[in-house]
Amino acid sequence: MKITDIKIGHISIPLKRPFKTALREVNSVEDVVVKVITDTGHIGYGEAPPTGVITGDTTGAIIGAIEDHIKKHLIGLDINNFEEIMLKLDKAIVKNTSAKAAVDIALYDLYGQLYNAPLYKLLGGYRKEITTDITISVNTPEEMAEDSRAAIEEGYKTLKIKVGKNTNLDIQRMKAIREAAGFAVNLRIDANQGWGAKEAIYTLRKMEDAGLNIELVEQPVPAHDFEGLKLVTDHVSIPVLADESVFSPMDALKIIQMRAADLINIKLMKTGGIHNALKICSLAEMYGVECMIGCMLESKISVTAAVHLALAKGIITKVDLDGPVLCKEDPIEGGAIFKNHQITIGDAPGLGFRTIRGVVYH
Repeated sequence: MKITDIKIGHISIPLKRPFKTALREVNSVEDVVVKVITDTGHIGYGEAPPTGVITGDTTGAIIGAIEDHIKKHLIGLDINNFEEIMLKLDKAIVKNTSAKAAVDIALYDLYGQLYNAPLYKLLGGYRKEITTDITISVNTPEEMAEDSRAAIEEGYKTLKIKVGKNTNLDIQRMKAIREAAGFAVNLRIDANQGWGAKEAIYTLRKMEDAGLNIELVEQPVPAHDFEGLKLVTDHVSIPVLADESVFSPMDALKIIQMRAADLINIKLMKTGGIHNALKICSLAEMYGVECMIGCMLESKISVTAAVHLALAKGIITKVDLDGPVLCKEDPIEGGAIFKNHQITIGDAPGLGFRTIRGVVYH
């Protein structure tokens, strides 16, 4: 099974409602789709969102990285020599993690097809089903409380609340949501780097004093501020999850050894795909640090890859893979099966895609 070509396309999927965080507001998924073609007729699919405010990757940058750098290093290689392919992918260009992730996902799709098995079984096969949270975008306290009630009515047991845009208002938001949700529902908060360290400590302690029972706080401080992250971790009781601070296994190792966070969030678009994500899982297992698996605003293509990783690895104990359920439609046939908060995988080999509608390749 040798690689003969790599095609690039674009997919556009409207969201059910605007997605708002401390960093951005988005109305649709606008992602780059990759199709890796082989001489046996097998095709692997991957995807990358241009999340410039987090990864620095734009649509043009993703396409350029694949077309001008990655593609020429992979044509002619055999999927059976998987480690060689991964080394060449990693060395083809520095950074550009989203472009690498899109190709990496497509290659792992082919790897599963080569051995005629669902990818999660080849990676570990720890379980067959996972449960995701759902994101509540940052809005007025009243709107967020209503959105929370609607999510609970749909069966969600864990809500991930976007905060980080005005400290006192964030506290009001969480009080309104907890009152609306009751205490049978888990509340996670994600500041998306929106606070400084001291501001985060103040805000989180206020939430602790109010008895809001927050399960965890995700990335309370800017990504580069490892010391600030540690300061927050050391001074609040709410477990701290490092997200934008972790792009690589080396980042994960540094944060774990510094004890700068209690948990690590793995996102394939930050790690450059499954290959490096597996290394972070191994590091986390060594140190006994639990992981969350997360996603950007992505369609079911790349989220399916994250689902397979979560199904494979027991160290991944928390799941934030709600991207596809935030979309108004699903043009992807096959892949992960979403029934609101429950996610399962079929027995098809690789990532299990059959058809992806609405993508024009060039």
